[in-house]
Amino acid sequence: MSTCKILVTGANGQVGSELQFLAKQYTDFEFHFTDVAELDITNEKAIVDLFTKIKPTFCINCAAYTAVDKAESDVAKATLINETAVKYLARTCQQFNTTFLHISSDYVYHNRVNRPLKETDKPAPKGVYAATKLAGDVVALAENLNTIVIRTSWVYSSYGHNFVKTMLRLGKERDKLSVVYDQIGAPAYARDIATAMLEIIVKIEAGKTNFRGIYHFAPAGVTSWYDFAKAIFDMENIDCQVAAIPTSAYPTPAKRPHYSVLNCDKIKRTFDLEIPYWKDSLKACLVILKEA
Repeated sequence: MSTCKILVTGANGQVGSELQFLAKQYTDFEFHFTDVAELDITNEKAIVDLFTKIKPTFCINCAAYTAVDKAESDVAKATLINETAVKYLARTCQQFNTTFLHISSDYVYHNRVNRPLKETDKPAPKGVYAATKLAGDVVALAENLNTIVIRTSWVYSSYGHNFVKTMLRLGKERDKLSVVYDQIGAPAYARDIATAMLEIIVKIEAGKTNFRGIYHFAPAGVTSWYDFAKAIFDMENIDCQVAAIPTSAYPTPAKRPHYSVLNCDKIKRTFDLEIPYWKDSLKACLVILKEA
């Protein structure tokens, strides 16, 4: 049986870094990690050249333009990375019979449905980041028959810049912080996302599932940014008062979804995945941050 080769793009981001950490546990797989220095995903010829050399079985795209507010004034670059590059990757995957796993975002919805969002819900993106992420999802599924789009929310990790690390820093610097209370969702730990993607690959390799399509991945439970901040401070015994403010009191160039709770029944059912509760994952991440 030939070796399963996994190409990871955007390998220095939060999910990509977690995949690098987890790779040593998956010894049956041959990993190839690339970031912009090793592969310019906006250059289709460079992608084809690398695929010709590696011939990957799977390609996990962790690369994205994620500066949500900056995207409002940087439309060309956001489109290039979140849509055009995704088209190139998906098209090359199709050419080489490579399964394409692509990470997307809760931002594509911006819906108020008063129940956890399902993969079949109609997207309604607001803002450049949201629109380009949706466009990337659409083109990935159109260009490659074997595409899995995984939409997640509120990503954090022990790597990179994120809400958890910002709160830990500010909580130690200040006596009081204001955090929005009326944006509801679930914070996804990047290591959980990375683990889920590798377990999906294990299941596909074992031939146990029919997989193409869109899936949601987020932890069990529901919270707000305000309660998320409170949980971080409580777990770390940080004496910082948190004031709850409405989104209207903290204007940003890009609109945030008010409701980002994702229904994850499909991914759990299809791939027989267990998804942790958000506070358990937060605890795990905080332990790792303390050890760093």
